[in-house]
Amino acid sequence: MKILGIIPARYGSSRFPGKPLALINGKTMIQRVYEQAVRCRNLARVMVATDSEMIFENVCSFHGNVLMTGEHHNSGTERCAEVLEKLNQAGEEYDYVINIQGDEPFINPEQISQLAGCFNNPQTRLATLIKRISSQEELASHNVVKVVVDTDGYAMLFSRSMIPFFRGRVQQEWLSAMTYYKHIGIYGYEHSALRQIVALPVSELELAESLEQLRWLDHGYKIKTQITEYESIAIDSPDDLLKITNSIGSFHE
Repeated sequence: MKILGIIPARYGSSRFPGKPLALINGKTMIQRVYEQAVRCRNLARVMVATDSEMIFENVCSFHGNVLMTGEHHNSGTERCAEVLEKLNQAGEEYDYVINIQGDEPFINPEQISQLAGCFNNPQTRLATLIKRISSQEELASHNVVKVVVDTDGYAMLFSRSMIPFFRGRVQQEWLSAMTYYKHIGIYGYEHSALRQIVALPVSELELAESLEQLRWLDHGYKIKTQITEYESIAIDSPDDLLKITNSIGSFHE
């Protein structure tokens, strides 16, 4: 099983332009993500996919693998598909691709390994991570994507709303009454499934929630989930970066 790790990194961002090049204790964010990803032994190769010459040059400066991709992509998934196609044309073939978020500079390599483990089952074509929700604040936040899974661990629905709705109990009792999960935004794709899902038409549910994985579910694809205990710490704004910088001593290099 040969797995390619791809880190999509675009320069443009409405909330934080140039985010991949933001410095965190002397290293750019994209370098920190890359260095964490290459520590995962399940990955045959790690590649940054970008539409920015500046990001391209930065990755080259620390001797990382990087490819230029188009500016037209609407998601990291689409950028991953372009990289896979270019590598295939160059004679490199991979069985699976793992899409690693470019704004999580302290991603634990074990998280990537957990996702890779989903593909030990040859029936798995798409996979992602989930984590148990532990606070009422997370449960109520529209920025925390909730997920409901079936008895076999496949995702049934993703939503920014609180799902499932627990009828007959006040919201403050929901977490003690049942287990709720949040989505951790790292994806794994079987190579042919990746090519297929980027060709799917946008669905109404996807547009309503602004969640691309709903398109896959809408078109009948199954998404295997794996529970992780590791937290996902994404940087979405300069304020998030300041918090991370101030607390960097609590993270292990």
